[in-house]
Amino acid sequence: MKHIQIKGLEKPVSKLIMGSDFFRLDNRQEVSDVLGHYLAIGGNTIDSAFIYCGGQSEQALGIWMDELGNRDDINIFTKGAHHDQNGPRVNAEAIRSDLFTSLERLRTDYIDLYALHRDDPAIPVGVILEALNEHVEAGRIRAFGGSNWTHARLQEANDYAAKNGLVGFSFSSPNLSLAKAKEPFWSGCVSVDEEALRWHESTQLPLLSWSSQARGFFTGRYTPDVLDNADLVRVFYSDENWTRLHRAEQLAKEKGVTAIQIALAYVLSQPFPACALIGPRNEAEMLSCRDGAELVLTPQELAWLDLTAATV
Repeated sequence: MKHIQIKGLEKPVSKLIMGSDFFRLDNRQEVSDVLGHYLAIGGNTIDSAFIYCGGQSEQALGIWMDELGNRDDINIFTKGAHHDQNGPRVNAEAIRSDLFTSLERLRTDYIDLYALHRDDPAIPVGVILEALNEHVEAGRIRAFGGSNWTHARLQEANDYAAKNGLVGFSFSSPNLSLAKAKEPFWSGCVSVDEEALRWHESTQLPLLSWSSQARGFFTGRYTPDVLDNADLVRVFYSDENWTRLHRAEQLAKEKGVTAIQIALAYVLSQPFPACALIGPRNEAEMLSCRDGAELVLTPQELAWLDLTAATV
């Protein structure tokens, strides 16, 4: 398994990050099996969030690490300050409350990678940075980033941090996939565009992509006539994405792999540090992710898949 370095962490971060939005207290055997398969392919970073499964995701992960005694071997990537029924919660009080709850659920005294699950552009970046730096200084957070933050807000925040002697954002976690989202999955979600890709290449800020395989768009199950997944239709069904799928299938055939492995390699072959959040539920799917992560696509192949070049 290849890794990247993220500022603030001693341990490297595996290029494949295991998602846990299906971890619950009533499927602990599945959790244990899946995480066993993940460790077997060399993964070391597990993604969770304060809101996943009503908090059970973090609880199940904490129990698993406690039982195996492997906390020091794992990078925990969790998120907080998601909005609720009353609106945005990106403020010092919500960050502190969610973080302390997450620490308790995870049975640990620090988080390796902590992300704000959403942004609130109405809150000045300085206020947010001051709150996060308090937890870094206290040792509760090793590194922090933004999930669903625009690159413009990240740049504004890191400019403020540099000017005021504060720790800045060490990573970003938006959606990046070969299939391009026509609209957000959920309110406040961010998918990177061409400008954001150029920004990441320029700054080399690590990107940890959620829905890195476009929620199954490249599995071969979907065609323009298959309309049973309303969210996939709403977000990914477009002429351009069908062309990207056909090109991924063509390139996969040439390389002796699958289209979904090409889609994963697309994310991991970007000209900046990039990781992919994955959600395999069995060993075969895990091994497919492992093999996809070993593929390296050339800049020419990336451009062709992205429809910015006519030929490879």
